[in-house]
Amino acid sequence: MSQNLSRRRFLQYAGLTITAAAAAACAPAAAPSAGGGEAGAPAADVVTISFMGWGNPGEDEGVRNAIAKFEEETPDIKVTWLHTPDNYAEKFLANVAAGTPPDTAFVGSDVYGTYVRDSLLLDITDSLKADPLVGAPDYFIEPQEEDRCTFDGRWYGIGSCWVAPHIYYNADVFAAEGIEPPSNDPDEAWTWEQFLETARLLTLDANGNHPGDSDFDVENVERWGVHWPTSAGGTQIVSAILANGNSYLDPDSQLLTVDQPEGMQAVQNIANLMLVDQVMPRTAAMESLGMTNTQMLDNGRLAMAIDGSWALDWMKEIESTLGTGVLPKMGSQAVHMQAHLHSALAATQSPDAAWQWVRFLSTPFYQLQFCRTGLWLPSQTALATEEGQKEWISDKHPADYAKMVTEYLPRFGQAIYMPAGWPRANAILTPAFDAIWNGDMTAEEAIPQAVAEANAILEEEKVG
Repeated sequence: MSQNLSRRRFLQYAGLTITAAAAAACAPAAAPSAGGGEAGAPAADVVTISFMGWGNPGEDEGVRNAIAKFEEETPDIKVTWLHTPDNYAEKFLANVAAGTPPDTAFVGSDVYGTYVRDSLLLDITDSLKADPLVGAPDYFIEPQEEDRCTFDGRWYGIGSCWVAPHIYYNADVFAAEGIEPPSNDPDEAWTWEQFLETARLLTLDANGNHPGDSDFDVENVERWGVHWPTSAGGTQIVSAILANGNSYLDPDSQLLTVDQPEGMQAVQNIANLMLVDQVMPRTAAMESLGMTNTQMLDNGRLAMAIDGSWALDWMKEIESTLGTGVLPKMGSQAVHMQAHLHSALAATQSPDAAWQWVRFLSTPFYQLQFCRTGLWLPSQTALATEEGQKEWISDKHPADYAKMVTEYLPRFGQAIYMPAGWPRANAILTPAFDAIWNGDMTAEEAIPQAVAEANAILEEEKVG
């Protein structure tokens, strides 16, 4: 792989800059790296590197805390934080196209493979394997960490954490209805049929009727049983597909497999929650309510919400009693686990300093901040031990929530990271999936053609 962007790829990134002109105009300029800016540094032996990332105010604060700690421990390296909460991808690529990429950055799981192919990211394999802490064989939860970070056996980033979807539920609603809630123990996961029946019993119209009752009024629902996000490439839909025994992507060819029967059936199962089973609001109905799934869960308009583990960061604050559970099984049991990565850019003039910062972000100090709030799940084995859990599990975490980390993800989590060219391929899938959610087409009608077109793009993108 060339160490420089090809002319074609450079022009593509430059095109993104033009397309997002407004974003580019306000994109933060990367701080000078050591090699090009040491003369202006406070001291000759101090290196300054830049770090670009997104994040809400809590994440912003956590990064700033980490920088302060890192600079205290490593006084010869200074980190400039380029906080970019909006339009991050466009602004990142604007800096790349302008020749001013940051030294280190957040890299989304959907574009990591594309950036590796385009030689944007620094190969950190040798540094990682030589490190006595993060390079230890049992430091990360494996094999998932290596699965997500490596291409052809080489590391170009380290995962920030793990996140995965699961069930959130209003425990007060379950108690009032006398219904047993879902469990965080994967050995007690509901079957799809149990999940459907529970959602049916929890869905009520204004007259107290359930779906399937002759007088049920779907246009006048007081409480919905469940909400399951339907983004075509979203982790919630990928998890449903995996849970029906489909791989989503072929591990060897890295081409989509959703057009296989198990994949199409899983997608149709989710669509049927709205179209047939009537236990989930359609997108238009959800929008008309003017509430988030968190608000609906809190006020009892929604009994269960399928969302990412990161949502615990704010869902834990609801006034109703919050519970969580693992996702239901379909043909098998699985869940998609992912998160953004921390990478050094290949163009950095300070690769050693950039590595030291990426390494620090993979130590307990940084990860613990966000595990404690519920935003993250740990990727470090030490934090999954009984002793390690004491460092981050609090009374804000639902009962037995640690099983998500100790049982659910290690046994059933699959770390699928999207191949090069994924944003283009997903743009083909999205309208096809929307047609399924709207009831305009079935999964069997919409998916085969969309997958064929998306896979043609992925084949084309393999060569860069």
